[in-house]
Amino acid sequence: MKPWLSWGLGLAVAALIVTPPVVRYRSLYDHHKRLREVTAGRFYRSGQLTAEGLRDAVKKFNIRTVINVQDEYPDPKMEKSFWDRSTVGEKSICDELGVRYVHLAPDLCSDRCNPVAQPNVIKDYLKILEDPGIYPVLLHCRAGLHRTGVLTAVYRIEFEGWTHGAAYEELKAHGFGDRDCTAANDYVKQYVLNYRRRTATTGPSE
Repeated sequence: MKPWLSWGLGLAVAALIVTPPVVRYRSLYDHHKRLREVTAGRFYRSGQLTAEGLRDAVKKFNIRTVINVQDEYPDPKMEKSFWDRSTVGEKSICDELGVRYVHLAPDLCSDRCNPVAQPNVIKDYLKILEDPGIYPVLLHCRAGLHRTGVLTAVYRIEFEGWTHGAAYEELKAHGFGDRDCTAANDYVKQYVLNYRRRTATTGPSE
């Protein structure tokens, strides 16, 4: 057998061995997109799921409310599945499933030096979370790391009594990373490190 033919056959065999696991990993990744449990039976987080993945999450966790915090996409077009790249609006999928759909646009305070100023979206976010009828809730952005992470930290501090340090460490561990998860990052500073739990809050009503 000629060397080039032997080499080509070797590559073909290697591709046959490697491709199925890689494709399976990518299909599962797209389907679940960092779907994580925050509080069992109440609060979940993820990146942008496929329509198939959202249906699966709603069924598995009995999700009643989806909160999308992609400020640039009020009603994102979701790929139907890993195998079907045509798209459908997320709100229409929620309507189909009988799930409440909420869009919030995370903002930043213009006065970066004011330690008591907080982004406007936090007020709207807390008002939603105070309603016991929304749970279980799924919070997501595009990647499920940064905007989702800081708003999950607000939930932890406000409704579960976590310290700022504990919420910060979870934020860093769940994808924000050591390099970006610092006080120099306005989202980390304004949503997590500067956040002050309201003294009247006892948590979402049961």
